[in-house]
Amino acid sequence: MDSAGAAPKTVANRQIATGLVLAIVGAIAFSGKAIIVKLAYRHGVDAVTLIMLRMVFALPFFLVMAWWAGRSRAGVTPAALTRQDWLGILGLGLTGYYLASFLDFAGLQYVTASLERLILYLNPTLVLLLGWVLLRKRISPHQAWGMAISYGGVLLVFGHEVTLQGADVGLGALLVFLSAVSYAIYLFYSGELVQRLGSLRLVGLATSVACVLCIAQYVVLRPLDAVLSVAPQVVWLSVLNAILCTVVPVMLVMMAIERIGSGLAAQVGMVGPMSTMLMGVLLLGEPFTVWLVCGTGLVLAGVAVCSRARAT
Repeated sequence: MDSAGAAPKTVANRQIATGLVLAIVGAIAFSGKAIIVKLAYRHGVDAVTLIMLRMVFALPFFLVMAWWAGRSRAGVTPAALTRQDWLGILGLGLTGYYLASFLDFAGLQYVTASLERLILYLNPTLVLLLGWVLLRKRISPHQAWGMAISYGGVLLVFGHEVTLQGADVGLGALLVFLSAVSYAIYLFYSGELVQRLGSLRLVGLATSVACVLCIAQYVVLRPLDAVLSVAPQVVWLSVLNAILCTVVPVMLVMMAIERIGSGLAAQVGMVGPMSTMLMGVLLLGEPFTVWLVCGTGLVLAGVAVCSRARAT
């Protein structure tokens, strides 16, 4: 009896352990995007060209992802895409991946990778605010307190960076914050389509739309032959960004959610800001200060309070 009961428990523990590892690696891979973008900017490339290169290399993977998730399996045919579905996919691709990505890349020209990651980590609080503004959903005192802690942490790091780097930090922080707002809109409105199409299929389709928009933006704003003058280092960094920091973490996080659920996966994602801070110090030479440590701690604590209050 004991041995029969131990086997399922062992399998379950292994599933949880595997899920935690996948979530941690995925969060770290996601957080590496800012580091790669900052490294690429050292070679004189602009945001329009850089995001185009990232999306060019990522597009084939996302098309395969959308096809794979949308194929028939075991005699079960996924739901056919309606006109309403396509409009939703276009809207989510525009807000969640095109605008969010472009604004983020543009903001990284002016702020450190650490501050960028802290601002983006405010997403759960922005989703709460959208629910309050658009649906009149009540924000509990615990949630309000958590939000205040998070924004206080960002302001702490922001104020310190302004004194070191000047007013351009304000522009960069605003662009990154608008990126976070754009992605929060995606999260807020994606629930119904996720239920209908599945998360993997929706991500594949929406990101494919965003890739096409980023490529079209480059075609409109830049000469086509300008890409030939891009430094080889930028091309290789873009390949790394597309695969290691875009496609791979999407897959890892999805696999982690299957094993441990979205709540625990989100909590594990808190390693993201910490890993960005460490990589920024080690790879970019960004300053490691008490202000940064305190601000990061406040943001993580505030988001944790919000998430716990929402769960209860």
